[in-house]
Amino acid sequence: MRSRATVKPGYFDAMYRASGDPWGLESRWYEQRKYAITVALLPRERYDRGLEPGCSIGVLTSLLAQRCAALLSCDGAAAAVAAAQARTGHLPNVTVERRRIPQDWPPGEFDLIIFSEFLYYFGDRDLGDVIDLAAAALRPGGTLLAVHWRHPVAEHARDGDDVHRVLAARPGLARLVSHWEPDFAAEIYIRTEGKPMSVAQATGLA
Repeated sequence: MRSRATVKPGYFDAMYRASGDPWGLESRWYEQRKYAITVALLPRERYDRGLEPGCSIGVLTSLLAQRCAALLSCDGAAAAVAAAQARTGHLPNVTVERRRIPQDWPPGEFDLIIFSEFLYYFGDRDLGDVIDLAAAALRPGGTLLAVHWRHPVAEHARDGDDVHRVLAARPGLARLVSHWEPDFAAEIYIRTEGKPMSVAQATGLA
């Protein structure tokens, strides 16, 4: 699929003006099941510091918070940030901020970075920048989780399959888990130059 330009921020602002939950993240069984699979794929029981760009209204954020000592979630749309802050306000380990990626990429290192339904909004140059920033911010042995819708969407800069092809070609990120369904792809990458350890190897079972 040929990439177009990065989707403009106004697109997301318009979506949230039309609906408080424009993608049905808290109401659709499809999303509930996908989120359960997403969290189950994480190879480590606990993470020290996680980053979730494009958190929307914070439904997945609430689940990720159970696996992270500290979780920074962000979105470029003010309405999404307000909703995610309200949803996670009782969780002391969660911080939700308004940030536009890649220009507002947060400082510091993370051992978990989650790209959920996020990367297909970027044109070629911005997508490369986002992946480079993530690889640089990911601690050695850290986990990058990517989940994306596979069907074509007119407003997206690319499709989900193309996103995962780009990730697979990035040096320094080794694929540990690949889960593909007709509707979405979910993959785990580990920051390593070699072969990533399996869950059994990492926990002393193999």
